Amino acid sequence: MSESTYPPVTEHLSDPETAREEGRRKMDWALQHMPILNELREEFVDERPLEGETIAMAMHVEAKTANLVELLADGGAEVAITGCNPLSTHDDVSAALNDHEAITSYAVRGVDDEGYYDAMHACLAHEPTITVDDGMDMVKLVHEEYPELIDSILGGAEETTTGVHRLRAMDDDGELHYPVFAVNDTPMKRLFDNVHGTGESSLATIAMTTNLSFAGKNVVVGGFGYCGKGVAKKASGQNANVIVCEVDPRKALEAHMEGYEVLPMREAAKKGDVFVTTTGNRDVITREHFEVMQDGVLLANAGHFDVEINLADLADLAVDRFEARDGVEGYEMPDGRVLNVLAEGRLVNLAAPIALGHPVEVMDQSFGVQAVVVRELAENADDYEAGVHDVPDDLDREVAEIKLAAEGVAHDSLSETQREYMGSWEHGT
Repeated sequence: MSESTYPPVTEHLSDPETAREEGRRKMDWALQHMPILNELREEFVDERPLEGETIAMAMHVEAKTANLVELLADGGAEVAITGCNPLSTHDDVSAALNDHEAITSYAVRGVDDEGYYDAMHACLAHEPTITVDDGMDMVKLVHEEYPELIDSILGGAEETTTGVHRLRAMDDDGELHYPVFAVNDTPMKRLFDNVHGTGESSLATIAMTTNLSFAGKNVVVGGFGYCGKGVAKKASGQNANVIVCEVDPRKALEAHMEGYEVLPMREAAKKGDVFVTTTGNRDVITREHFEVMQDGVLLANAGHFDVEINLADLADLAVDRFEARDGVEGYEMPDGRVLNVLAEGRLVNLAAPIALGHPVEVMDQSFGVQAVVVRELAENADDYEAGVHDVPDDLDREVAEIKLAAEGVAHDSLSETQREYMGSWEHGT
């Protein structure tokens, strides 16, 4: 495969040395609060389980992710990384990563579509044996344009809900030709990253970007999956009135039984002050909803791609667009109402100008899972056929045990008698 001509991040920056220093400072702060990655780092440095592997990554390149990337490199891998969202890269962190002798970072904030994919092509020019994705763009590109790599790729890992949805669709069509772990779907990711991480970081970013309170406002949550549950729970905790919109009757019923108001979006659109989409699907909020919204509403997306709020519809309706605040674009309607879109409709907790992503502690858990499944691929790839795979439960539990030990939390274990009882069908009344 020919070497890519797309340059690493340092060639895009005017002062890469200053950027490197600031990026390292951010990474060091995060690492202080990442006991799982610290524990795994000792193991990876000692045992070098990834020796000889080349890992291509498309992730949100910020301080927490960077500590995972360095862990993989310290475990023996050569790593090439780029962003999985044009606005979520921190250039200083990307520069700090690129300073590692085993890491090449092509991630640059604010690239256009051409630059976004040029960087991904550059990663694949390293001829990876493992892929690590957030959104599945890397896996898709391998299959569509680099099929010659598939035989030498051991497998991959996928971080987020949207990516796993896409992978399962690809697998159902018989088009996924190497094994990929659905990291998003394992308990140590879903129960913490999706619920607490998305809930806390999305609302914190909205509040900091706008300098507005949630108390007393109607917060409309599009989707009541794990991410939506987190946003609803945290908004309610900040004294908002939460309205949930759902297409699945069971999730709608669950939201109702949790005490939230449940409405179709066309009704919620009339009442909402703040809208947060969390579905992983497109066209959650469209023209019919914009037409009835109140003046001054905030529109934010916490799903992976910028398709949940239909900005084409909104732009078509608007008679004017203007920068209301840094990270907030106002769309003026013909009747004078202004609808405010945060972070260009992209992942608000990562793409807004002041966004920092999920809290460090929850990402430590998710990235701990990423690290152990990459280790699993390096050591036992032959055990997995092409397709989507659940994270082995013993690996998920390993990460939980490390976290509990770091927190000083003890827990019970099953006795042999209990274990035998739970594994038997012969015990009766």
